[in-house]
Amino acid sequence: MNIWQELPKPFLVLAPMEGVTDIIFRQVIAHAGRPDLFFTEFTNVSSYASEKGRANALERLQITPTDKPIIAQIWGKDPAHFAETAEALESLGFSGVDLNFGCPDKHVNKAGGGAAMIQNPNLATECYQNARKSTNLPVSIKTRLGWNKPEEYQEWLSTLLNQHPAALTVHLRTKKEMSKVPAHYELIPEIVKLRTKLSPETILVVNGDIKDKTHALELHRQYPEVDGFMIGRGVFANPYCFTSHAPTREELMELLKLHLNLYEKSAFFANIEERKGKIFDFAAEGAERDDIIEDYHLAKLPKYCEKCRHIPYESLKHFFKIYINNFPGAKDLRAKLMETHSLPEARAIIES
Repeated sequence: MNIWQELPKPFLVLAPMEGVTDIIFRQVIAHAGRPDLFFTEFTNVSSYASEKGRANALERLQITPTDKPIIAQIWGKDPAHFAETAEALESLGFSGVDLNFGCPDKHVNKAGGGAAMIQNPNLATECYQNARKSTNLPVSIKTRLGWNKPEEYQEWLSTLLNQHPAALTVHLRTKKEMSKVPAHYELIPEIVKLRTKLSPETILVVNGDIKDKTHALELHRQYPEVDGFMIGRGVFANPYCFTSHAPTREELMELLKLHLNLYEKSAFFANIEERKGKIFDFAAEGAERDDIIEDYHLAKLPKYCEKCRHIPYESLKHFFKIYINNFPGAKDLRAKLMETHSLPEARAIIES
């Protein structure tokens, strides 16, 4: 089954965002009102291909029943690693594989991945072809208009569409523009024409400055040939953005409580002695357990807690603004929560 062909038109997608759209946050959004399709955070194919990095990669690729249907997004620059990872994803419960050819992060680009592929179209093509021939899952691509100038889309998107991906998501900015300028909605008609000419079977998704479901439907009325709309930063302003519901303060607070509860119960938070059976299911056979634990933490969190070895509480704080926002007193409450150092402290403030 090609999940992209099964989705309603127009459909809504939660954008893959590093450090945000993890297994916990996806469960919270599913509770508030899920999109038609989830994406994972992006996973480095070279990590999966490495004996030491595989446990970490598979931790990032964990999913729950509420995630489905969900697409695994991967990045890198080694065609053989794309093939190996794409083949493995087929057995992990994903509905598709997406290649990240658009991330503007300087560290990702320096490593040759993400938006750096825009400057290396031959390698991008080879990576796609290797992934495509290695899996029965539909393979899609997420990218940007170009590296420096928006008009680069003509050559770059043509290169990708000539590969006939299952879907193409276009963030309507260049790598250089980051998110500093408005998304180039004016280019949507030309991109639609290009898709229709070169690969009419490819599902077209647009991304950039889309606030919520209402906004997406407005855009669809303007551009009915676009199949789907991906929301990224809009979820920060409203975690109910995939619905038409305007949340109350109480509902937002309940979402925060849910996030805290899921964090506390997750394998990431538990003491190392309680986690061993959960992590090693994913580890390479014959590897030493303590070595895998050590490698996992060194790769994922260089500043992990030596004593407890859990994801630090501080990592939760960038989520507070998502829930404590747009209601009277939110700023002061958020300031108090930012000064906390533990779940009990946060819960005491929330309950008061």
